[in-house]
Amino acid sequence: MHMFQKLIETLKASPKRIVFTEGTDPRILEASARLLSGTFLSPILVGNVEEVHKAAEEAGFNIRGAQILDPATYEGMDKMVEAMMELRKGKMTAEECRDALMKGNYFGTMLVKMGEADCLLGGATYSTADTVRPALQLIKTKPDNKIVSSCFIMVREGVGDNTVLAMGDCAINIKPTEDELVEIALETAKCAKIFGIAPKVAFLSYSTKGSGKGEDVDKMRNACAKAKAAAPDLAIDGEMQFDAAVSPKVGQLKFPGSTVAGYANTFIFPDINAGNIGYKIAQRLGNFDAYGPILLGLNAPINDLSRGCNAMEVYSMAIITAALA
Repeated sequence: MHMFQKLIETLKASPKRIVFTEGTDPRILEASARLLSGTFLSPILVGNVEEVHKAAEEAGFNIRGAQILDPATYEGMDKMVEAMMELRKGKMTAEECRDALMKGNYFGTMLVKMGEADCLLGGATYSTADTVRPALQLIKTKPDNKIVSSCFIMVREGVGDNTVLAMGDCAINIKPTEDELVEIALETAKCAKIFGIAPKVAFLSYSTKGSGKGEDVDKMRNACAKAKAAAPDLAIDGEMQFDAAVSPKVGQLKFPGSTVAGYANTFIFPDINAGNIGYKIAQRLGNFDAYGPILLGLNAPINDLSRGCNAMEVYSMAIITAALA
């Protein structure tokens, strides 16, 4: 069964509500219209009700049945302001909170925080920072997490068996430390499982098992050792080069006896440079579809869209985001 079919079947058993922070965007409206034809994920559109309906009519999309919430007329705004003030603990006044909540990104995030929605998808017009910042301030990280990280789920169909891979962190942390790499690896492995991947985690480097030297090699080797200690039940190995990670012949030659080398499906990059370049090479030259960045480590699913996304990508990311709820 296709990955998305499995996710939809799971959601049908437990339908979710997703906030779209940019309710008048034609791509959001097209994706919402498609979601409304199903029974597994209910869209909540943030924006002026008349403007949202007008935009939908002009674009030719039927959004009948969608919940549309306008921060300017939201009945629960006073309660929301009080809740946000408590979360910001003296860092923002009531007036500053109310001003922030007039913006779709903060308003949508508080809907999730207050249980009015299960998850949020933004970024069709907002920057990644404008999606992540409210999430960090209001949703915050899980108790055992110190950072927000990200991964991409990479899907390639029609090449032998369908291939699904996970890659992290390709979008958030620029130069993660050893301990941050451990957190990235464990969160990426958890995310991989949701999408049907039995994670075999490779800590990537320009070195395989000590073949190269340098601080970056030491960082990946040490991070790998810490990750193994933190999650002894996970298949984790490294440091290793990419060919050793994916080619059984090369992997067992360079890293004999490793249960990961040659069979890795969850890749941990040393920094954002390598990660961003790596997933885009897979996307453009390897014919993989890239879904993400999927934000990891938060108390609720908040995800970011590329500003260059299309409606199909919005629809797919909405399903992925809800699957994390």
